[in-house]
Amino acid sequence: MMEWTDRHCRFFHRLLTRRALLYTEMLTTGAVLHGDRARLLRYDASEHPIALQLGGAEPRALAASACIGADLGFDEINLNAGCPSDRVQDGRFGACLMAEPALVGDCVAAMKAAVSIPVTVKCRIGIDAQDPEAALEAFAQAVERAGADALIVHARKAWLQGLSPKENREVPPLDYDRVYRLKTAHPKLTVVLNGGIASVEQGLDHLRHVDGVMMGRAAYQEPWRLMAVDPQLFGAAAQFVSPKEAAAAFVPYIERELAGGTRLHAITRHLHGLFRAVPGARAYRRHLAGAATSQAGAELLLAALALVADGAAETDRELAHIAA
Repeated sequence: MMEWTDRHCRFFHRLLTRRALLYTEMLTTGAVLHGDRARLLRYDASEHPIALQLGGAEPRALAASACIGADLGFDEINLNAGCPSDRVQDGRFGACLMAEPALVGDCVAAMKAAVSIPVTVKCRIGIDAQDPEAALEAFAQAVERAGADALIVHARKAWLQGLSPKENREVPPLDYDRVYRLKTAHPKLTVVLNGGIASVEQGLDHLRHVDGVMMGRAAYQEPWRLMAVDPQLFGAAAQFVSPKEAAAAFVPYIERELAGGTRLHAITRHLHGLFRAVPGARAYRRHLAGAATSQAGAELLLAALALVADGAAETDRELAHIAA
């Protein structure tokens, strides 16, 4: 998610779940090939497993970008064919690629030939006036023939004409059944469901029909939900017993980044939803907002954490009950 899942966000999310696959923001092939790679592609070793998400529509450029990602140690290359922003429309990539399944197949084939790590595609069920039954089927056939390792489907249409990017995340109705039917029709293709999944519990319900689930906005806006991933999906204990403990464990990273010149707000802005609906959460967010104008260090986060009621929500299940 552009301007959301940067390296600071991902490092913190990895404290909440050791098993979930994390994704970078979408990076265009132009940025990867000609931009500041040291800044754009930087990540911490603790973030593994991590996928590099690319935006582009030219097979050779995507193959070259995939090679760079593989050489830097990313675990997966993902092609974004679902973003509806004006920027991607101007560049004829993102959700625009739903109209060109053959081109997407060529892009996947080029990347598969260039790297040995998995190559996946993220898409919508269709765009504009397309019939989702026919459009998604044609798209899936193209990427499966090209050897894609998985197809991640946001179960909404994208309306490139008439809706804003924000509206495209909320207005078109979700059609989970269409994605379920896709999996039934393509049993050998790994199908991952995305869109509107607000909790790990909801994800478990979908896993009866598909191979995987992706959480986007819910994981960012209420990151405490990620603490349920390891115990509920992988049968492994969570790394920390409470969101407060996980946030405290984030302090050494913050101190290291501040010493390197990173602004505090660039890091702490990703923690505002950590205690939603928990007693003291409003005071916590208000205090944390001071990072945007303050010269304070990591002690600002510690002071904000002290405003959250102790024992108010020590487990994900308690948090889920409070936030429901």
